[in-house]
Parts: sequence; C-alpha cells; structure tokens
Amino acid sequence: MSNPQEFILAYEKALATQAWENVAPLIHEQCVTTFSEGTYIGKAEVESAFRKTFSLIKDEKYAISNIHWIRETEDLAILIYHYSWSGIINGQFASGSGRGTSVLTNDEGEWQILCEHLGPSAK
Repeated sequence: MSNPQEFILAYEKALATQAWENVAPLIHEQCVTTFSEGTYIGKAEVESAFRKTFSLIKDEKYAISNIHWIRETEDLAILIYHYSWSGIINGQFASGSGRGTSVLTNDEGEWQILCEHLGPSAK
C-alpha cells in the first residue's frame, strides 16, 4: 500500500476476514491498542486481543466510515473514523459502533498501525 488511504481500506478488508494471519502484517511490533475491555501493548498482546474478538464474534461484518485525516506526512498519518460491527455472539445477533483513532507509521516503506483506540461515539 503506497499511501495511508489504501492502507486503511486494506486494514478494513483484513479485519473482515477474522483471521489474525491477514491482520498481523498490518500491525507494528510496538503497537498499542485500546478496546473497551483494556489496553494491549506490543504485537503479542494485540494479537491475543484480536484472536479473542475473532473467536467471540462469528460472521462479523466490520466497517470503517467517515474518515477524517488529522495529519499526514511521508512516515506518519493520524485519522479518526466511525466504526461499526455486527455478528453472532453465543448464537445471538449483536452489533455495535463507535469512534476510532489510529496512528499509522510508514516503517521501511510499509504502512502499519502503531496505535489504535476504539471507544463509544462522542455525544
């Protein structure tokens, strides 16, 4: 992916597969991710959180929309966006949405998630 816009589309597609193997190349080794259940520091902890989510939500549909690029340079991009998801948890339909903030880094020519924070939508 040659630019952050292409990267974020690829990230959304990788998440939709619910396969860590597709998401892993897009996550920086020093990534910090904050979800509603906690903060995960380093790629190994982030992997654990993603794998748990992937196993919990079956047939998940995940979408990113309303992207606002806050800052973009050759090696850094910061964006906020709306995210939504739906799927099956324990045999029941479930869904949610919120706001996300991500920091992308261009490390040796490859864009990756350096930091991601997902939380409820602001009121």
